[in-house]
Amino acid sequence: MGKDNMYDVIIIGGGPAGLSAAIYLARAKYKVLVMEQNQLGGQITITSEVVNYPGVFRTSGKQLTEQMRLQGKAFGAEYLIARAEKVELAEDVKTVITDTGREFKALGIVLALGASPRKLGFDGEKEFQGRGVAYCATCDGEFFTGREVLVVGGGFAAAEEAMFLTKYATKVTIIVRKGEFSCAQSVVDKLAEYPSIEIRYNTEVVEAGGQGVITHATLKNNLTGETYRYEAEDGGNFGIFVFVGYAPATDLVAGQVELSKQGYIITDVNQKTNLDGVYAAGDVCIKNLRQVVTAVSDGATAATSLEKHVSAMHEKLGIGPMQQAKDDIPAAAAAEEPAAASSGSSDAFISEDIKTQLKAIINRFSRKVTLVVMNSGDNAGRELSGFAEELKGVHEMLEIGPEESTEGASYLDIRTEDGPAGIRYYSIPGGHEFNSFVIGMYNAAGPGQPIGDSLKGRIQALGTHTLSVMATLSCTNCPDVVMGTQRIAALNPNITAEMYDLSKFPEIKNKYNIMAVPCLIVDGQDTYFGKQTLEGLVEIAEKYSS
Repeated sequence: MGKDNMYDVIIIGGGPAGLSAAIYLARAKYKVLVMEQNQLGGQITITSEVVNYPGVFRTSGKQLTEQMRLQGKAFGAEYLIARAEKVELAEDVKTVITDTGREFKALGIVLALGASPRKLGFDGEKEFQGRGVAYCATCDGEFFTGREVLVVGGGFAAAEEAMFLTKYATKVTIIVRKGEFSCAQSVVDKLAEYPSIEIRYNTEVVEAGGQGVITHATLKNNLTGETYRYEAEDGGNFGIFVFVGYAPATDLVAGQVELSKQGYIITDVNQKTNLDGVYAAGDVCIKNLRQVVTAVSDGATAATSLEKHVSAMHEKLGIGPMQQAKDDIPAAAAAEEPAAASSGSSDAFISEDIKTQLKAIINRFSRKVTLVVMNSGDNAGRELSGFAEELKGVHEMLEIGPEESTEGASYLDIRTEDGPAGIRYYSIPGGHEFNSFVIGMYNAAGPGQPIGDSLKGRIQALGTHTLSVMATLSCTNCPDVVMGTQRIAALNPNITAEMYDLSKFPEIKNKYNIMAVPCLIVDGQDTYFGKQTLEGLVEIAEKYSS
């Protein structure tokens, strides 16, 4: 185990709790790695307006957590986009193994694992996921433009998302199981400002039905026990958005740290678990209030308590101070730290700041990458040409090749000296997809993201397949699926990985009845919705290779 993979503390989870812990530990001169499987910032990044964080009058979840990340980075914290597959927490030196087989060691661990949207379990919920049932208004609200939607839940998230959905839906009906909301009355009062919102108290969804899309639902009055049929006023299909809280993401540590009956991590007042050197923070813990302010409090408490343990371990093991990262992009996170395309008022797709970050990443390429626009003369072709033009001259290891014509839809083709890498973008990789674009080039050029020999062998044994990912640029879950398919393509010349911004391809949306992203389409036939791990994507591809 080299020094590059040895840390004082590894923080698993990059939400507000993990980011706060990183600030405190890095400022105390400890070598810290934050490992996050999705997007740094966590669930709060999909919240468009935060108005109750002390000292900040108004901001978005994404802006708030990005400032936290930059603050931690300024103190030397490192960030890695990777999923922790396995942890060994009982020994003095803890081990974290990612889903690509990469192994890290640390003297202390902060478990900021967060929670994932909880499902209700009503009949039809699983069947219609991605075709009417959704769990993220920011990601999927646009698909219900001109339609009615039901919002299920009685908390703050349900109220906020219902208001957001009025941007798209003709009518929003909130289904509240009890006789009142569980959030602040001021939030409930704000709902009255939206004439298209209706609230049905003491009601729950029993069943969703229809052919391919949801055209009716069975609702139950919890006071009388009566059930009745709900249909959209125009007789068409509608959506059901579920916001009934979150389930703690503790599968990774089950059997090692002590959990409550509900699956939350049990800690003491200092956020310490039952294991020495293992602390927990944020929504994964038992607590009465799950807000950003309590998450950052947990992170700070866990970090300052863990400092004493790490110092004691230095003395016990005879380990001197570890070296903090000095580079602009930490070595441990090479080509894996998130970036973002410009979202300012400039007409440019890529800001000068991002170009500077790109140079640092491209410096690690093992061979040259060539980007070629396959142009059919459509709008997408013109946009992709402009995007490629902005990348000219960024680095000598990144070349923009002459455009080629194609009879089909235009796309950006990533190539190396060996030819096409099997990675194609049918839309400009803006927003969250800029991350997947950068990592796609890195995987094509090499050395690429580390991966275990067993999984690598399974990928190389796959047959010829096209893995098409339908995404939206605001979706925080989509890059995982895009990057996973591209990792497979980079390792197997028989695989083609395609990324589409679904908002630009209504014909695909209609053909497959897609009402949620990410959506994976295998060989133009079967669809798979939701987040997928790299191993999960391989398992899907193996079904078609047997």
